[in-house]
Amino acid sequence: MIRKTPLDRRSLLVAGLGAAGAGVLTACSGSGQSGAPSLVSPSGPEVAAAEKARAGTGAERRYTLTAAAAKVDLGAGITARTWAFDGRAPGKELRISAGDTLVAELSNQLPDRTTTSIHWHGIALRSDMDGVPPATQAAVRAGSTFTYRFLAPDPGTYFFHPHVGVQLDRGLYAPLIVEDPKEPLAYDTEWVVVLDDWLDGVTGTPDQAFAEVSKGMGGMGGMDMSGGTGASGSAMPGHDMGDMPSTAAPMSFMLMGARSDLLGGDAGDVSYPHHLINGRVPADPDVHRGKPGQKVRLRIVNAGGDTAYRVALGGHRMTITHTDGFPVRHEEVDALLVGMGERYDVLVTLGDGVFPLVALAEGKSATGMALVRTGAGAAPASGVRPKELDGRLLTAESLRAADSVRLRTAKPDIVHRIAMGGGMAAYDWSLNGKRFDMNDPTANPLLIEEGRRVRLEFVNDTDMWHPMHLHGHTYQLGEAGPRKDTAIVLPGKKLAVDFDADNPGQWMLHCHNAYHGEAGMMALVAYRS
Repeated sequence: MIRKTPLDRRSLLVAGLGAAGAGVLTACSGSGQSGAPSLVSPSGPEVAAAEKARAGTGAERRYTLTAAAAKVDLGAGITARTWAFDGRAPGKELRISAGDTLVAELSNQLPDRTTTSIHWHGIALRSDMDGVPPATQAAVRAGSTFTYRFLAPDPGTYFFHPHVGVQLDRGLYAPLIVEDPKEPLAYDTEWVVVLDDWLDGVTGTPDQAFAEVSKGMGGMGGMDMSGGTGASGSAMPGHDMGDMPSTAAPMSFMLMGARSDLLGGDAGDVSYPHHLINGRVPADPDVHRGKPGQKVRLRIVNAGGDTAYRVALGGHRMTITHTDGFPVRHEEVDALLVGMGERYDVLVTLGDGVFPLVALAEGKSATGMALVRTGAGAAPASGVRPKELDGRLLTAESLRAADSVRLRTAKPDIVHRIAMGGGMAAYDWSLNGKRFDMNDPTANPLLIEEGRRVRLEFVNDTDMWHPMHLHGHTYQLGEAGPRKDTAIVLPGKKLAVDFDADNPGQWMLHCHNAYHGEAGMMALVAYRS
């Protein structure tokens, strides 16, 4: 992710690529430096062949998306100046069918010569449409347009957002629903639920937050080390501050005291004044209106930058049917844990009355809330905490892939150990001892080959949890776990995931905490040519 500073070295690089960017990327992806491996280019013939082989409907679905400064209404009289798609946050839902070709023209009207892009999170698309400048495309310059065109092969719940700096933590995100033409589930209606932690235009900007937290603990002396209450309301012990100088500027964004047993300890880095469901604060919530007895499919997306949410619907149980777009064996639960970048689909049979859908900001003592209304009754208080939040909760590792999508049994041909390193002291998040440099994205690739079974062995040597996201593929957790593209790796734990190398190109692997990724917790997974 390229930090949003319009005239820094990175922006000068992508601006210099200009309209010839794709050609430059192709040239650079060939043989590289002397002795370096030859990689499949994001726009190479192997990528075109893989796209051609995908089964398509022949239908094209066309959209125009304008990224621009906007003033958005968060509810309860709260407004925020941010950046958004077409003046709203979340952006308007895009909905297509599996096999359709999505044609989306991005118009960049962002201020201050800011470059941007769109990453189509979770879609197994062609590499040159993945939206990661400068690795897969030149960044879209201010005042210009770029058209994304790709076939979406797999049904499911997805979303899209920029892959430049920490723009994800503004209002630039929206759901993408790929419907199944042969939908096997029976239900009456849908409700897309987008979760987000929000600070932009309220306490500052994500760039200001990153500038502060990236200094690490050593640059934040003079703080109350008792875990004092911040915007989250938490007052529990937090980050280990160690020996620190006695004077420094007060912190505005660094969150202290966020602790969660579910997440293995430290729950997050950044203090957010609001937690939103579908762009609304709990005091003025989004409302889903239905009828008693209706079966509703909730498509839940965590578009947040630094917050895992524990989600429950008061007075109801939920049946998990999908995670990250792919079906699982159905499990009935009271609550879900949803990390940044993860998605879950659940079925709920509605009761009669008014019920809170609560997203507890895990470890942060704050909540987002929406309402389900099927009959008369007063709305619950905005701070309500339904008992279901403390009921049966299954994490992803406890789920099993549906038979239709479970990978065939095979030994891995290629194994990559992914050592997750760094910490809060220096904010030096890394993979395999290296902090990723977007100026030189192919410097240290994780090499794979088309047609091979690949295993990634995540080893979390840090004191924090990390939601690890792989672009362009879905992996399987263990031998029979769910198919996912984003999975939580707890501190001090290991997680092995397998995938088939069936989508040639160059793909990012990174922590989907926006601030950890921007600090360097990324790597490039690249196919040999």
